[in-house]
Amino acid sequence: MRRRTTTRRTSVVAGALALGLSLAACGGGGSGGSSGTTVDYWMWDASQVPGYQRCADAFERANPGTRIRITQYGWDDYWSKITAGFIADTAPDVFVNHVSKFPQFTDLDVLRPLDELGPTRTITDAEFQPGLGQLWKGQDGKRYGAPKDWDTVAVFYDKRKVAAAGITPQQLSTMTWNPTDGGSFQRIVSRLTVDERGRRGDQAGFDKSRVRTYGFASGGGGGDNWGQTQWSPFTGSTGWQPLDQNPWGRTFRFDEPGVQRTIEWYFGLNRKGFMPSYREIGGSEGTSVDKQVQTGQAAMAISGSWMLGTFTSLTDAQGKKLDIGIAPTPVGPNGRRASMFNGIADSITRSSDSPQTSAQWVKFLSGDACQQIIGRSGVVFPARPAGTQAAIDYNRTERGIDVSPFTDQVRDRTTFLFPMTSNSADVTALMQPQLDAIYIGSEKVSSLTGLNRQLDDLLALAAK
Repeated sequence: MRRRTTTRRTSVVAGALALGLSLAACGGGGSGGSSGTTVDYWMWDASQVPGYQRCADAFERANPGTRIRITQYGWDDYWSKITAGFIADTAPDVFVNHVSKFPQFTDLDVLRPLDELGPTRTITDAEFQPGLGQLWKGQDGKRYGAPKDWDTVAVFYDKRKVAAAGITPQQLSTMTWNPTDGGSFQRIVSRLTVDERGRRGDQAGFDKSRVRTYGFASGGGGGDNWGQTQWSPFTGSTGWQPLDQNPWGRTFRFDEPGVQRTIEWYFGLNRKGFMPSYREIGGSEGTSVDKQVQTGQAAMAISGSWMLGTFTSLTDAQGKKLDIGIAPTPVGPNGRRASMFNGIADSITRSSDSPQTSAQWVKFLSGDACQQIIGRSGVVFPARPAGTQAAIDYNRTERGIDVSPFTDQVRDRTTFLFPMTSNSADVTALMQPQLDAIYIGSEKVSSLTGLNRQLDDLLALAAK
């Protein structure tokens, strides 16, 4: 999540993972025994460090002689160092894990099952928001991560641009879409789009080749993150899911006509001039959607709840704070909204010299005390209901923000789990260029059928 980067990129240091090393017998990580133990804890999100330092302080007060040493790296460096650490015996005792990395880490046997450690053996799925605990169980049924927080997606928008277009918050909160004419969502996006002569996308004479402000920001092709902040709210609201079952599906479903129609419509927003092109955003590593809104390149964007602090802190070129609103994702053809439901967790490495003390720390991280501390930090929605409520209260009282477009997805059970599959890095390596090519226009959406065959072959090979 967050915390990841603005798109939660799912790149993996494939070369290191491809070694397939079994490191279960390695030593390293924390130092010391039962007294004077230091637990090394790594995370990628700098904005969460202050909150977790407060958790560490509380844990240390309750466990004299134990020190929690927090280390933070940026998203890309983080995973490079984690992977290298498994090989060089320098991995931390405990680290923040992501579901896109989790399957290959279990394949490599570098994670310690929490069920085998006394302090974490009693963790149950029922303690957390529905579905989060399930994400962190391997194909062997064992738990490899203790849920820490979750996220959904919603629509962030520039209130000034929306008002100038004559669009009301009520219209935004009741948007619908369909793959035929785009519904009220597409009509709103076209209205918010303005060309260099001031003509809107729904007005005669609109010049789609000379757009000043796009109605809808682009987060790229979405092949590196299952379209989480791109097309997944639309494909999800048709009832479609990427896998035959989740987690640990055996076949993909990108060959189905319904998803291909949806993705064709989605990238068609660019062809109509309502969404920036691949080139205009700078490619797969280009301008983030928050920057597109901040600079006026776009009027609204789909993004994740981990971006709440970023969007609500945006300023214009003169340093004046932008007035940002939040709306729910559109209702789709199945009559419901949809959002991918993702969660991150804390995992313990097999190389830890202090597994029991590490498990005590992980148990504390997953408990109400720490998760309410994190909730009151206002950065994420903690995995436990009490922590989630603390975050809701913080955003309402301290930021004056209604975060219900994110939390209602959980309450109304309109979420679907982040896809969990074997060989996730190889899946991404196939998906990303194909989705980018469809976005660019060099491949037709029907090419997803061939991609689906490749993905199925990959899973079949992994199952042997």
